[in-house]
Amino acid sequence: MGKKHVVAPTKEELLKESDKIESKLQKEVQKTSPAISEGKVYIYSSYNNTILTLTDKQGRVLHWVTAGSIGFKGTKKGTPFAASKAAEAMSAAAEKMKIKKLEIIVKGIGTGRDAAIRSMAARDFDLTSIIDATPVPHNGCRPPKPRRV
Repeated sequence: MGKKHVVAPTKEELLKESDKIESKLQKEVQKTSPAISEGKVYIYSSYNNTILTLTDKQGRVLHWVTAGSIGFKGTKKGTPFAASKAAEAMSAAAEKMKIKKLEIIVKGIGTGRDAAIRSMAARDFDLTSIIDATPVPHNGCRPPKPRRV
């Protein structure tokens, strides 16, 4: 069969990829009324992707970002780096909407949840609360009957 040949990406290819990701981060954000000063950020993190949703206090969706919408593909969507880039895009959108106070609600067990929270906290937002809303079973389903062989 022969030896496997692993191709390492060059610095130019890495720079092109990072520029592509940064350009997708610079997407234009929908203009909303300037009266909104508070909002909620819902972070759903699974093993495969990280989804961030920005809402107002009533729960109306203002903006959403996923790691896949930024440009990550495949297993890279579930990484903490992809989650932090998605959180940076979300914080840029919140700054354009002039939102100052944020409440963060986290759900899921993926690896990107901590990175997304840290990336949102690094910006100049007044974080009022961070809530973990991951569903936990109390007793679970009824277990299957023992197998008869």
